[in-house]
Amino acid sequence: MKDVIKINSSDNVAVVLRNIKKGEEIVEDGRKITLLDDVPRGHKIALRNIKEGQNVIKYGYPIGHALSNISEGAWVHTHNMSTNLSGILNYVYNKKQIEGNKQKNRNITFKGYRRKYGKVGIRNELWIVPTVGCVNGLGEKIINRFKDEVKIDGIDGIEIFKHSYGCSQLGDDHANTRTILMDIVKHPNAGGVLVLGLGCENNNIPAFKENLSEYDEDRVRFLVAQDAEDEIYEGVKLLKELYYNMKEDKREDVDLSELTVGLKCGGSDGFSGITANPLVGAFADFIISQGGSAVLTEVPEMFGAEQMLMERAHDEDVFKKTVNLINDFKQYFMKYDQPIYENPSPGNKAGGITTLEEKSLGCVQKGGKSEVVDVLKYGDTVKKKGLNLLNAPGNDLVSSTALAASGCHLILFTTGRGTPYGTFVPTIKISTNTQLYQLKQNWIDFNAGTLVEDKNIDEVLEELVRYVIRVASGELVNNEKNNFKEIAIFKNGVTL
Repeated sequence: MKDVIKINSSDNVAVVLRNIKKGEEIVEDGRKITLLDDVPRGHKIALRNIKEGQNVIKYGYPIGHALSNISEGAWVHTHNMSTNLSGILNYVYNKKQIEGNKQKNRNITFKGYRRKYGKVGIRNELWIVPTVGCVNGLGEKIINRFKDEVKIDGIDGIEIFKHSYGCSQLGDDHANTRTILMDIVKHPNAGGVLVLGLGCENNNIPAFKENLSEYDEDRVRFLVAQDAEDEIYEGVKLLKELYYNMKEDKREDVDLSELTVGLKCGGSDGFSGITANPLVGAFADFIISQGGSAVLTEVPEMFGAEQMLMERAHDEDVFKKTVNLINDFKQYFMKYDQPIYENPSPGNKAGGITTLEEKSLGCVQKGGKSEVVDVLKYGDTVKKKGLNLLNAPGNDLVSSTALAASGCHLILFTTGRGTPYGTFVPTIKISTNTQLYQLKQNWIDFNAGTLVEDKNIDEVLEELVRYVIRVASGELVNNEKNNFKEIAIFKNGVTL
C-alpha cells in the first residue's frame, strides 16, 4: 500500500494512509519528501511550500488558506489553515456538460413487495406510528401484549417509532411533524400500520387522516387512546387485523428501476472523500443508469461545494431551487446568530478533516456525477427518477429520517469513525477504512477501505451492487439485527 495519496493532479496536499513519524521519507510525484511532523493516518501533508494566505488545494479545489507559511512535508490542519468561506453568495446559472453515464441497463431485479397504488417495498413490517410522544409507552405495551398472544410468522418485523413531538408545536414545526409521520405511514416497507393517538394533541387523528389523503385502508388502522375503555386491548385487536392482512404477502421479482436509495455520511474522516463517498457516488450513478433514484441531503455539508451540484442542474428551474436550498439554510443559521461554517465536528477533525470546504467536497461525492433532476423540500417525497437533492440538516438522526421519509427504501451511510445508528429503513453502514470494519463488524456492513489497498473501484462497486440487491431482497443489515431503528424530526421554533 502507498504511504500517501494525492487525489487531484493540481493538489498541493496529500492524505497519508498510515501514521507517519517525523523524519520519515515518502515519495510522491517521483519526489522524496521528508516529514517535518508526526502525521496521523487520514491527515494531510504539504507537497510543496504554501505561503501564508495561499490556498490549500485538495480534490482540485481550494479547501481553505494557509494561516502562516507551510513548508513542504509539514502537517496541514487546524493549527495552520482556515476556511475561505463566508455568508450568502450570488450564483450564476452555468450548466456543465455532464459526461454520459457509461453503465448499461443490465435488467437486474430484486425480490420486493408490490403495494397498492403502484409502490414497491423491500420489507414487510408491522409498524405503530404515534401521533404524539405521550403515547409512546402505550404503543410499546400494545406490541408486547401482541407478541404474547400471537406467534409471529411471515412478516419481517414489528416496530414502534417513538418521538417527542405532535403537541405544543406551532407553524412549520407542527407541519413538519405531521408530514414526516404521514410519510412513514405511507412508506412501502410497511405492510401494516397502526396510527396511535392520544386524543387531545395538536396532531390529532381526525386532522391527520384528513391530510393523509390516499392510503390503503386494508393496511392502515387508527386508534384514539382517550376514546377506548381499554386501549391496550383495542390496539392489540387492530394489530391482529393488520397482521392477518399482510402475513401472506410474498416477495416477487421487481426491476431495479423501482429502487430509491438515500445517500448519507456521518463520522467522516480523511478517507471519506477517497474511498467510501466516491464508491457511493459510483453506486448512485449505477442505480440511476438502471432507471432508479438516489437522494442526497445534508445541506450544510454542501456549503463550499454547492457549485459542483449547481453545474449539474437539469435546467434553470432546478438550478434556482438548488440556490434557494443553499441560501435558505444559511439564512437559518444566521437567524439564530450562529456561524455558518462551524462544521466540521471534533470527530471529523480528529479524523483529518480541517474545514467545511474539505468536508463538503468529500460529502457531495456521494451524489456521483449524474444530473440533478429535482430539489425536495423537507418532508417531500421523490417524484422524479434520478438524482434528487433534499432539504435536511447534517445531523445523522434527522437527515436519515428525512431520507427514509422521502421514499428511500434503504440508506447507504458512509462513516470513518463508526456509528451504530439506523433509521426506520435498512441503513447500510460503509466504512471508509479497513481498521474500522474489522473493529466494528457489529456496526459496519460493508468495507470500502480496500480501495486504498488492493482493489479498484469497479471491483468494489460490483460487490456493493450485489450486496444492496441481497439487502433489498431481504438480507438484514446490522442496524436491523441490533434492532436500532429510530426516527428524529426537525425542530426549529418554540415549544408551548
